[in-house]
Amino acid sequence: MKYLVILAFVGIIGSLGTALFFMMKSNAKGKSRSQKMALALALRVGISILLFASILVAWKLGYIHPTGIASGQ
Repeated sequence: MKYLVILAFVGIIGSLGTALFFMMKSNAKGKSRSQKMALALALRVGISILLFASILVAWKLGYIHPTGIASGQ
């Protein structure tokens, strides 16, 4: 599970970097830079939602357990 979270964070940061690149880049052939930037940001949102859902499923199946301060303290 730890490697999945690390991989997801790398994907999120990579997608943000790609969006920044397309934002700074001048117009190129093919899709406009705003379309490419929007696609990169949509991919980031998708990865984030997938990460959140996988953490919830892993918790529900008992693969991970919450730690920290006990409730009521």
